[in-house]
Amino acid sequence: MSLFHKRQGQMDNHEIYFYTVTINNFHHLLKSAEVKTIVIESLRYLYINKLAIIYGYVIMPNHIHLIWKTINDDRDESVVGSFTKYTAHQFQKYLKSNHPHQLETYKVALSDRNYQFWKRDALAIPLSSLPILEQKLDYIHANPIQEKWKLAKFPEDYRWSSASFYQNGIDEFGILTHYRD
Repeated sequence: MSLFHKRQGQMDNHEIYFYTVTINNFHHLLKSAEVKTIVIESLRYLYINKLAIIYGYVIMPNHIHLIWKTINDDRDESVVGSFTKYTAHQFQKYLKSNHPHQLETYKVALSDRNYQFWKRDALAIPLSSLPILEQKLDYIHANPIQEKWKLAKFPEDYRWSSASFYQNGIDEFGILTHYRD
């Protein structure tokens, strides 16, 4: 099986995607280290249980970018569905315990849920070549240093990104696989 493919559409198992998911209404829910840790722990679970291979990521205040491959053989629920459902549940628990007044920001009147944390229109772009993967990796690593965010001076200084892994081999959270491996 090829590492890359050229189809657009739904995420397929064993294919590499550039994936972006945003917090509903662009709220800055992911600003705190505690909430970012919820995302990291969910990614760690997927990595440890061989449900996803994570090549790159950045957690921004209101969105995340991933370069990953999901592996959900013999599962009733997709890996992406599990990830967003689990993190949403954890966000709700965190806000209920620590910032109950903020929970109302995410209140919705839907038959299947009371709160909506992630926007429903996540972006999943299949990566068809190594140069495209490298371009997307550079893009996500540059996110924190953009004028709009100013979260770090250099990409590798931003803790919530894979930039330091590619710059100096540090994988603080133990969730990454180098895309050349």
